[in-house]
Amino acid sequence: MAQNPNKKQVEQITDMEVDFAQWYTDVCKKAELIDYSSIKGMFIYRPYGYAIWENIQREMDRRFKETGHENVYLPMLIPESLLQKEKDHVEGFAPECAWVTMGGSEKLEERYCIRPTSETLFCEHYKNVIHSHRDLPKLYNQWCSVLRWEKTSRPFLRHREFLWQEGHTMHATPEEAREETMRMLNVYADFMENVLAMPVVRGRKTDKEKFNGAEETYTVECMMHDRKALQAGTSHYFGDGFARAFDITFTGKDNQLHYPHQTSWGVSTRMIGGIIMTHGDNNGLVLPPRIAPIQAVVIPVAQHKPGVLDHAATLLARLQAAGIRARMDDSEQSMGWKAAEYEMKGVPLRVEIGPKDIEKDQCVIARRDSGEKVFVPLGQLEDKVRELLDAVHDGLYARAKRNLEENTYACASLEEVKEKMAQRGGFAKTMWCGDLECELRMKEEAGVSSRCIPFEQEHLGDTCAICGKPAKHMIYWGVAY
Repeated sequence: MAQNPNKKQVEQITDMEVDFAQWYTDVCKKAELIDYSSIKGMFIYRPYGYAIWENIQREMDRRFKETGHENVYLPMLIPESLLQKEKDHVEGFAPECAWVTMGGSEKLEERYCIRPTSETLFCEHYKNVIHSHRDLPKLYNQWCSVLRWEKTSRPFLRHREFLWQEGHTMHATPEEAREETMRMLNVYADFMENVLAMPVVRGRKTDKEKFNGAEETYTVECMMHDRKALQAGTSHYFGDGFARAFDITFTGKDNQLHYPHQTSWGVSTRMIGGIIMTHGDNNGLVLPPRIAPIQAVVIPVAQHKPGVLDHAATLLARLQAAGIRARMDDSEQSMGWKAAEYEMKGVPLRVEIGPKDIEKDQCVIARRDSGEKVFVPLGQLEDKVRELLDAVHDGLYARAKRNLEENTYACASLEEVKEKMAQRGGFAKTMWCGDLECELRMKEEAGVSSRCIPFEQEHLGDTCAICGKPAKHMIYWGVAY
């Protein structure tokens, strides 16, 4: 049976206020970002979803290279004996490791782990190439996939196999390594705010939450629409622990042998989940313009009428020549269908032109974030589109910032955290003594984990909100993805 071209093809998306988890899954599926595979926890990135990742990758890669980093690629298999060299590290990852035990029809002499992360492989390589202070620093980054056998999975947020980048660097002194750790955290923060329009809280993880094998872990934390936290990126300072475990040494300027100091830092495709949950609405996806695969879609109105398609094609060519990622939809679907489709796909701008617009030498541009429509003289098209793309970015950032600020609040006691969290979620900030016991108690009684000890400290009191002992830090708590 032939489809009715006027029938709205976009299926209903569950309202986020009704069921946020279902809304999220609906958006992932119906905006054609991802599909399920026959292996639990492993997903198919569809072209539109993968295009978002490619844009993220391109923008980030440029920033890495500007800070002096080079890309490398290391094997995906790690011999078990190599993995065992750093005790804390292997213990942290052991429950999630997947193992290769057969090569063809033969049993392997040693098990190989499919990389959950690559510190040990980088260390093995660094031992072979670092001999003198002249070999330092080593600033390497790898784009790859990793495998962690997670018990539960959610599109983009938790996959068994996911795509990411992992930076691994070696330095002559702890000062240089610490500087690198902070530099890369700030690269992430800048990227999230200025490209993804996601405001962040920068801070240090507690010892309980830091990366296995790290001395210090730093994080950028974001707040989603539903007021839960997303750890969007982390940067780790390892000290010389891995270097000692792998016996990596270099001859310093003093002609003595020294251990180099190491960092690692990474972000993954969970950022796409972050984009969806920060900016999306009940009509679907809302994409930040700077990573949107299509920044502007040209839609001819009453395209059967003379000259409409030609005019629309000219607008498309002009936008593309101006470096804007633009596309035209001249399919036979109805105008209503097209509007709903590109709204659901989160395209930042819709550029419409019909017979009446041609007469007036104008087009109509609709913003995805606010729904606002503006009439634009054709001579101003490129400048106006660029201006509106920046306005959409700023609008999305302002809205997300407001959500973060309005749902971050100070609490004086565990009871108050418990009460506020039950009512509204978000981030609770309290004073904390620094003891693990209090951190565990907060988790157990209020159902929240420590998000970070923010760099921007506030003095909310002198005593820990949990035990009443003298406080060392102000800390953020929240429920996280």
